[in-house]
Amino acid sequence: MDAPMRRRGQLPFVDEHTILIEADAEEVWWALAEALDWAFSRPGAVRYAKLVGCADHTASGPRPPVEGSTTFPGFRAVTAIPARELTLLGRHRFSSYTWTFRLDAAGPGRIRLRAETRATFPGPAGGLYRLLALGTGMHVKLTRRLLTTVRRQAERPWRKSSA
Repeated sequence: MDAPMRRRGQLPFVDEHTILIEADAEEVWWALAEALDWAFSRPGAVRYAKLVGCADHTASGPRPPVEGSTTFPGFRAVTAIPARELTLLGRHRFSSYTWTFRLDAAGPGRIRLRAETRATFPGPAGGLYRLLALGTGMHVKLTRRLLTTVRRQAERPWRKSSA
């Protein structure tokens, strides 16, 4: 693994997206794990991870994610602080990247879920990949869809803790 990937702060900032969720942090944490499994363990995601040469192209390890032992196609959990923060790291032929999810209290029974992306796109092929992933809006669309899925899962009535 190259040096920039060992230190998330060294990768250039790409964007951050936020969503408010009417649930407690534990419910959001589990919903995040389920949404990531749903999004990245489908056959199309696995094929894509293999096609671009992702270091991790299978789902493995415990759920919810555990630092160093959980993978999703395209990602490896490098930080997993239950109900607080999850950082996924990935790399392939065209990019090295992190995706960090932070759960912040936003009032009683409310969580602000933030998804921060950092990435580098080396060389001409990386520049083209950046244009395709970011310039077309695909990254934004997929990130927003994931956050909306987490909110829907976490806010389901059956998931709510009985008080």
